[in-house]
Amino acid sequence: RRDGIHSGRPTYQAWRRCPRVSTVPRRFARDGECSRQVMTIVRQMAEAVEQVSIDEAYLDVTNEVEGWQEGVRLGARLQARIQDETGLSASVGVATNKLVAKVASDRDKPGGLTVVPAGEEAAFLAPLPVRVLSGVGPVMAGRLKELGITTVGHLRQRPRQELWEHLGKRAAWLLRQSRGEDSRDVCSARERKSVSRERTFSHDITGRDTLLDRIRSLSSGVARRLKRADLAAGTVALKLRYSDFTTLTRQMRLTAPADDEETITLAAVALLQRGWQEGRPVRLLGVIGRDLCRPPAQRRLRFPDAGSLTGSDASLSE
Repeated sequence: RRDGIHSGRPTYQAWRRCPRVSTVPRRFARDGECSRQVMTIVRQMAEAVEQVSIDEAYLDVTNEVEGWQEGVRLGARLQARIQDETGLSASVGVATNKLVAKVASDRDKPGGLTVVPAGEEAAFLAPLPVRVLSGVGPVMAGRLKELGITTVGHLRQRPRQELWEHLGKRAAWLLRQSRGEDSRDVCSARERKSVSRERTFSHDITGRDTLLDRIRSLSSGVARRLKRADLAAGTVALKLRYSDFTTLTRQMRLTAPADDEETITLAAVALLQRGWQEGRPVRLLGVIGRDLCRPPAQRRLRFPDAGSLTGSDASLSE
């Protein structure tokens, strides 16, 4: 980069600018494998995920968090999980819309976490080159430079009519972006097959009571996600990873689809009793709702007894 070599530059130009540079062959199969691993983690962290390239995605976590700081913590947990489970770093931008989140994610690579609180979008963008805006490529950047516009702040200060005369209908979109405004939704084309919450612990857990507390918290999160999505789970699964990274999954089919915390918790606790080796250190826990459908017309009001749950075959992976 110090020699002027940037992404997308032809290899022969890179060699010309920096003769000492060396190249390595692409490993497309490995790239795809890593992408699938990362995107699996991403989709476990949010209901709405829009993957836009092999290594980039937008997450809408509006329904995952109760407040702004919790959203920032979710971004940090996402980074930690990707690093922990794949060995890869991830740059994360946390903002109120796709435009600003994208720019924020590019600000501190590799492995940065850039946060742009609500109301600070325009100030964050102002000193940046106008090329950070969507739709501003080399040609548009050149036209803007001819008008004396090189930063987003310069663009925002120009009269709308002046920009319209030079840029036509693009002027309105560029001005909205310069103010940090973007109303585009995160569009997920995938049909949701499960709702889950997972937590990798900073320290391995060996105590039964602590594990039960974590299961209750995770089950509560799954129930909230189900209700927000107007879905119910026909099957509850528990994912458990030991300190040596041995991972197992146990699942239980319910007698009726459920979206309430009590039923999901009871099933997850039963699965823990079935699968956990007492005293063995646990590194990760996850609660998953599967076989999704619309919730029954009448939800349960009582905590179900153990007889209302039936077991299914369990799968084990190492």
